[in-house]
Amino acid sequence: MQAKVVIVGSLNMDLVTRAPRLPRGGETLAGHSFVTVPGGKGANQAVAAARLGASVAMVGCVGDDAYGDQLRTALLAEGIDYDAVTAIAGESTGVALIVVDDNSQNAIVIVAGGNGHVSCAVVDGFDALLSQAEVIICQLEIPLDTVGHVLKRGRELGKIVILNPAPASAPLPADWYPLIDYLIPNESEATLLTGLPVDSVASADVAATALLAAGASKVIITLGAQGSLFASNARSQHFAAPKVQAVDTTAAGDTFVGGFAAALAEGKSESEAIAFGQIAAALSVTRAGAQPSIPTFNEVQGFKP
Repeated sequence: MQAKVVIVGSLNMDLVTRAPRLPRGGETLAGHSFVTVPGGKGANQAVAAARLGASVAMVGCVGDDAYGDQLRTALLAEGIDYDAVTAIAGESTGVALIVVDDNSQNAIVIVAGGNGHVSCAVVDGFDALLSQAEVIICQLEIPLDTVGHVLKRGRELGKIVILNPAPASAPLPADWYPLIDYLIPNESEATLLTGLPVDSVASADVAATALLAAGASKVIITLGAQGSLFASNARSQHFAAPKVQAVDTTAAGDTFVGGFAAALAEGKSESEAIAFGQIAAALSVTRAGAQPSIPTFNEVQGFKP
């Protein structure tokens, strides 16, 4: 398979409980339900890109445990090339502990496990995959040195390089920005990267201008129900979100990134790819869970606003 989209990133098993609200410090709440679901931002984006029409390969690490086996099997079921997903002896697979409240908001705690072993050397062992890609995607759930290495290699190979800076905790290294074709943060991530409040289309435009000044080629700030803001040095444009009834926002951002990348890899324009990604993300929030919520290409094509 010639991989058009290659994701270098995280694989987690999501341990998801639903509760009336998010607990306060020191508080114990009775939950409604519990389920284990394949997740991790990297794997979510890989599944999204695959379901939404792309040929996909995943580079990452899991533990040598049952969760690791389940995650690799889940990728196989989606038709994703998982030969570059390495099992690390003596390590646990990454997990995400997720609480979703009755208003469809979530709180998440991540334990890296195998994701912490995605080193530059691991990535270099699968350089042929990067060479085959049209689009390379990274996030921030693997070591930052590795992320920077992948961005640099993607630029050297002349690929479309996407960085979803999630979860963001501090500004990005200055030398990363010129390596990124599309920087795709959400509101809170854009705030952390710029130090500017982002809670509206207008404030997103200001933050995007700052990120472009830092050296990013193009910026897409996702704004949930407010849609997204695209900005380049030539123009900025707001894309309104499709109207849906939200059930669970988990993996909506990952679905957008995967859908956007899949559309770009198939030769769609930026505007077409953003609109496609937004429909996919909107459909995802109407369903519970991370990967189970991600729609297929046919569902996006058949969406009626």
